[in-house]
Amino acid sequence: MSKTAPAARPANPRFSSGPCAKIPHYSLDMLADAPLGRSHRAAIGKAKLAEAIDLTREILGVPADYRIGIVPASDTGAVEMALWSLLGARKVEMLAWESFGEGWVTDVVKQLKLDAVVRKADYGKIVDFAEVDFNNDVVFTWNGTTSGVRVPNGDAIPANRDGLTICDATSAAFAMDLPFDKLDVVTFSWQKVLGGEGAHGVLILSPRAVERLESYTPAWPLPKIFRMTKGGKLIEGIFKGETINTPSMLCVEDYLVALKWAKSLGGRKALIARAEANAQAVRDFIADKDWIADLAEDPATASTTSVCLKFTDPRIRDGAAFAKAVAKRLEKEGVALDAGAYRDAPPGLRIWCGSTVETSDVAALMPWIEYAFEAEIEAQAEAA
Repeated sequence: MSKTAPAARPANPRFSSGPCAKIPHYSLDMLADAPLGRSHRAAIGKAKLAEAIDLTREILGVPADYRIGIVPASDTGAVEMALWSLLGARKVEMLAWESFGEGWVTDVVKQLKLDAVVRKADYGKIVDFAEVDFNNDVVFTWNGTTSGVRVPNGDAIPANRDGLTICDATSAAFAMDLPFDKLDVVTFSWQKVLGGEGAHGVLILSPRAVERLESYTPAWPLPKIFRMTKGGKLIEGIFKGETINTPSMLCVEDYLVALKWAKSLGGRKALIARAEANAQAVRDFIADKDWIADLAEDPATASTTSVCLKFTDPRIRDGAAFAKAVAKRLEKEGVALDAGAYRDAPPGLRIWCGSTVETSDVAALMPWIEYAFEAEIEAQAEAA
């Protein structure tokens, strides 16, 4: 190889987009206070779950009259609880611009068999919110985890809408400002921006969403883990830490550790600033490069967590194979683990820039991407 490997290396090479990097200086010793072997319904278990809900509310700035519940099956479970329980009362619009948004379209159109308006955008773009009728129920992702684009703000969502807005915010919560007054359902998982462990989701409901739950019964049967009402009334315990199924108290403790770390930094604003600085480090590096570019076409909608990059050099013959080879080389060098694009996304790299990642690590990675790119261009030439 003609190019010398960079001298500096990321101290933490974990750039996976989920599960994501743990908080800085993380240690399993931090979980020593977890009430293992105890019932989550015991006083100590209830107290831990209630503390997790309270800190979530405080750090995210969730309004006092919104409910927050810890639910099973990660963000997917939280979204599907909302879709199965709330939709069908009025017309639905599905907005999709990446893999997970497409998954919710499948749920609604093929599983629930609702006659939904489906609006799609290609990878790197989002749909035009000006065309959306918010008198319908509207389902969308805030940040496209696999496409590197996000909703820039909630300005296009009217305050006096008749429909519900159901927002999958799993790679946005804790790293982007979520306008809760414009969102009736917000979901996320611990494993994204705060680097928590998998299998637990969080479901946030506005008073309007609760009113729908209490006034509408879907035409289809609901599995037990989706049921949030009994006798036409909300099961309030779900939103006070009385979870639908058994949570891992080890994972709850891990989430509490991350929440307390976030609070110690200064809360939501500090987390957002960290993610923005990380994403900027990537974009500053690629700004003057003609061989790599942001998958996001409009800087206003470019993600600050799941930053997706595409290779643009005309010498590349097989884009998918080339991108995989670069990602494999980065992993072999130990400088970036799990940095390849999502399997359904255009070929390229996906660099997680969420709040638990250190900007110094992102900056150290960038020259390695150039090094790996040039090495693969050379290898391609030798194989020709």
